[in-house]
Amino acid sequence: MQVKSGMTGDLALLLLLAVLWGASYTFIKIGVETIPPVTFIAARTLIAGGILLAILRWRGIAMPRDAATWRRFAFQACMNSVVPFTLIASAERSVDAGLATILNSTSPIFTFLLTALITRHEPVTMRKLFGVGAGIVGICLVVGTQALGGLGHQFWAQLSIVVATVSYAGAAIFGRGFRGLDPMLPAAGSMLCGAVMLVPASLVWDQPWTLAPSGASILALLGLSVFSTALAFVIYFRLIHTLGSVGTTSQAYLRVPIGVGLGAFFLGESLAPIAWLGMAFVVAGVAAMTIPARGRMVAR
Repeated sequence: MQVKSGMTGDLALLLLLAVLWGASYTFIKIGVETIPPVTFIAARTLIAGGILLAILRWRGIAMPRDAATWRRFAFQACMNSVVPFTLIASAERSVDAGLATILNSTSPIFTFLLTALITRHEPVTMRKLFGVGAGIVGICLVVGTQALGGLGHQFWAQLSIVVATVSYAGAAIFGRGFRGLDPMLPAAGSMLCGAVMLVPASLVWDQPWTLAPSGASILALLGLSVFSTALAFVIYFRLIHTLGSVGTTSQAYLRVPIGVGLGAFFLGESLAPIAWLGMAFVVAGVAAMTIPARGRMVAR
């Protein structure tokens, strides 16, 4: 009963993470309309890192003091925030939030490939292969052939999102190395390291004191920082430990209909009717990749 309850909780957190990160693409699209990408992401990491640090202090948990752990935090920051956050924010100045969601949803595929070919820390099973395949079919149905036909436009912006996706995949695998730490420690540490890297770049390149961001962009930045970053990263690091790297990144399949739907509702982007069928394939793919085999459930 405890195993079943724990698994139900993990799947609920996976859905919540998909909602939080699905909304991030709409937040970014609105934010970068009047805030340059580097400054936008510098503020995102600084605000999120500050919130997480404050919560840790309130909980009475101290940040690590050893240099080795902070080097790992810095590397995780590069892989999971500095590089992908900035690439996606830059790309969304010309790419729709829905298309950005779709392109970025391929992270489980890259995680699966990296796991199968390099690290081999998780078994390659037929269920995970089915999950990848079902997810791809679902993505194609959600996007529709017209949207896929648009992949040739704004090539470099779209390629940037794919590079960000590969970076996320590597971060999901590297994040397993933080096992044993409170989930908020690597989340806060990586955000603070990201801010240390990005704030100086923002001051030099964008001179943020000269900017005049709109109210909508500021609200989008706050929503992105508090909900889609601070809260989402705590959930992310917990699920890395319970569902594994491939299972955790499989929330990207759920993120597709959520992200595309939010883009359609708030930004007026189009959503194909066949997306409903695609969502069924998406859910099937997530279930196949995240629900452990019966033997593993008993062993846990």
